[in-house]
Order: sequence, then structure tokens, then C-alpha cells
Amino acid sequence: MRADGTDAGVLPRDAGAARLVGRIWDPQIAGPRVVAVCGDGVVDLSAETRTASELMEREDAIAVIDAVAAHPPRWSLAELAGAAHREDVAHLLAPIDLQVVKACGVTFVDSMIERVIEERVGGDPERAGAVRTRVLDALGGTLASVRPGSPEAARAKDVLREQGLWSQYLEVGIGPDPEVFTKAPVLSSVGYGAHVGVPRASSWNNPEPELVLVVASTGRIVGATLGNDVNLRDVEGRSALLLGKAKDNNASSAIGPFVRMLDDGFALDALRDAEITLRIDGEDGFALQAASPLSRISRTFEELVAATVGAHHQYPDGFALYTGTMFAPTTDRDEPGAGFTHHPGDVVEISSPRLGTLRTTVGIAEELPPWTFGLTRMLRHLDAQRTPLLTPLGADA
Repeated sequence: MRADGTDAGVLPRDAGAARLVGRIWDPQIAGPRVVAVCGDGVVDLSAETRTASELMEREDAIAVIDAVAAHPPRWSLAELAGAAHREDVAHLLAPIDLQVVKACGVTFVDSMIERVIEERVGGDPERAGAVRTRVLDALGGTLASVRPGSPEAARAKDVLREQGLWSQYLEVGIGPDPEVFTKAPVLSSVGYGAHVGVPRASSWNNPEPELVLVVASTGRIVGATLGNDVNLRDVEGRSALLLGKAKDNNASSAIGPFVRMLDDGFALDALRDAEITLRIDGEDGFALQAASPLSRISRTFEELVAATVGAHHQYPDGFALYTGTMFAPTTDRDEPGAGFTHHPGDVVEISSPRLGTLRTTVGIAEELPPWTFGLTRMLRHLDAQRTPLLTPLGADA
């Protein structure tokens, strides 16, 4: 429930027609289970698949989901969504597991310009207002219609260099190659209802609401969900070489609530004109709302995926790909001209009508529970859950 008494549903508006896959923490087995949404509950997919990545690799994934979804729900969705994120309580996890978490940056002109501003001010938010005015006056609206890698982009590059405004962010924004980086380690992403982490030392940071594509090892896009690519603007603004420090911290990748599988009723084209909305409610009464129309993305989903996987790089367990955001808040929160930054306790809701709502709360990264369920623990968990298919020779019947 929000501060104003309204509520944002976890599920898509057309959830009854959607095939939704997720993961939950089950305290009875001290580990995760892969689940599918069925009505107001979720059903266990463990008999068919041990990991979400394994399911996403299967050609018959839709049939598997449909067969299991006919069973009675085992867990209440409302209880899972409202549960505390403790190992003794069943709760929602990020809906991916062994997939690599990748991200594309600077895929919208609006956020690209903000990255140029961050670079110009060296991560100092107090200088951002004046520099923003200068950059916008110089660029005008000339970049909004430029296709990355085109002859027009090359000409724009020449003009901007002459004006002393060329930047590494403009290079990946309108140049031939998109920015692709690793957002977070495998298994480190948090899910619906969790806290996202901002390091104590950061004084200029923000959420980045994004569409996340779920891609099989073959490069086939199999589903989509929502993500919060938490970013430290003061750190990245000091140097682009600090991208890892700005992007990858404790609980800095949030994904969910569920992966909506692509099927006959939900094709990739349904996402091209979708809108992702953001709502922030602070404990201090601060409120902010914004929207990112995916129609304004500068590169197609297929182009971003092709830049990530192919003969040049493989992902045997698939990957989740943040596709970028146009959200770069400039609304002052604390001091005039200082822009927006998070406060602990901020509730962040990222929504899209056909994907549902990802809800998280901002915390100080150093004070949040440490990430402990990594690959070694996952392997031990899978081994403990394994049921022998054959009785060993000589064993008692």
C-alpha cells in the first residue's frame, strides 16, 4: 500500500492471459523454487525444472508452464508479495537465477544528455544546472532523430567535436556500437519487495526503471520483465572507468516481479510501444512520477541482443538484459540546483501494464543483509534436492 492509500498490483493487467514465471524462497528446503503464477497463487515447477535458466532454454517451456499451471496453487501470491525477506519466510525472489545480468546504457537521448552533464561536472550535482543549460542550448533537439551508426550520426559527431562537446557517452549513444556491460553477478539480483542498496558515501544517485529482456543461450528473446538499474551518478560522473563501482553494489540490481514469457498473445512487438512508469514515495513526503516510452529507444531490442551475444560472446545459461532508461531526474529534492537523490526509505515502484509492478525500498547498501546465496550454495542446494532416477544396484527395495 502506498502512502496515499492507493495500491499498485503486482501482476500485469491481463494476468489471466499471461504466462508468468518466477522464483520464490522456500524455507522448507532452505532454497529457491521456480514457480508459475496461477490465479491468485503460484504453482511449483520443480518437478519439471530446477532452475529458471533451464526452463528458458527449453523449446517446450510454454507447454510445461501450461501443464503445471493446471494444478492447485501451493502459495498465496498476496502472502509472498507481503512477506519479509528472511530465510525463515517464503517470499518472492528475482525471477532469474543462472543467467548473466547484462545491461545496455545510453539508449535514450534524454539520459544520454544527462550522462554528458555528469561527465562535465565531475559528479558534482551543484554544478549540474548551469552545465545542463549550456549543453541543451548547444545540442537543441538535433540528436533525437539521429539513428546510431548512421551517416547523420557521423556528421553530428563532427559538429559536436567542433563545439568541444563530444563525449564518450555520445559515442555509445549515437556511434555504431552500443554500451553493453555486466550489471551484477549471477544470483545477486533482488526481487519484488526487497531493499535496493545505495552505498552510504553516495550523495547523488537514482533509480533507473528499465525493461529487462530474458534471452536464451541461442540469442532468442524468450520473455521480459522489469528492472531497477540503481545508479550512483556522483561516482560515474567522476570517471566512466568507475562504472562498476557506480552500478554493482550490494542489492543494486532489482528484477521482477515475474518473467512474462513471449507467446502467441504476447509477442516482442507488444513491448516496442510500451511505457514504463516510475513512482518514488519518500518518508519525508517527497513524491516523484515519471515515464519512459520505449518507442523513444534509439536502438531496437534485436540490435541490443545482437551486440551482447553471438560468435563474439556466448552465454550458455542465457542472460537478462537491461535495455536502458530515459529517466534522469532533475527535480530538486534537498537543495536548489542539486537535483534528485535517494533517501533511505524511499519506496520505488516500476510498472508497465503488461508486465506488472516491481516494488522495492531504498536502503544503505552497507546496512542491508549481505549477499550469501551464491553459486556454491546454489550447487549444494540443487544437489540436495536431486532425486535419483534409478535405485542403485544392491540397494534395498
